[in-house]
Amino acid sequence: MSKSGVTVTPECISKFNELKLGKSIKYIIYKLSDDYKEIVVEEASTDTEWENFQNKIMNAKASYKGKEGKGPRYAVYDFQYELEGGEGTRNKIVFISWSPDEGTLVFPRMTYASSKEALKNALNGLGAEVQANNEDEIEYSTILKDISRGKR
Repeated sequence: MSKSGVTVTPECISKFNELKLGKSIKYIIYKLSDDYKEIVVEEASTDTEWENFQNKIMNAKASYKGKEGKGPRYAVYDFQYELEGGEGTRNKIVFISWSPDEGTLVFPRMTYASSKEALKNALNGLGAEVQANNEDEIEYSTILKDISRGKR
């Protein structure tokens, strides 16, 4: 359980294990349930197009007390990249915490921030973590540059 009292559903862990072990799932997007009590799987996809994943994350919505704003999300993405100098291909499972700086309602943003560690701790085998708060930080090249150098 997180500091906010939010719990992680078993499906979050089982889908992550499918991604990690089966390699058929490319990414998983997680969200808080409508009552803000559980972290649930919003989508698990085999789509390899980064732009589709990025659009889903950036266009997510959250509502609270009748108001709607941009929605924070957690995601796990199986990055595959080439090492410099032709040394081969690598995979890294990256945990992404997306919480836009602008247009996000305060309660959802605070709840996501205080619940992140509960999800991360439940997902054994993460290779890197990225915190993204604006569109530049969720660009494929930005994340890939950081994770391939081991910065995140």
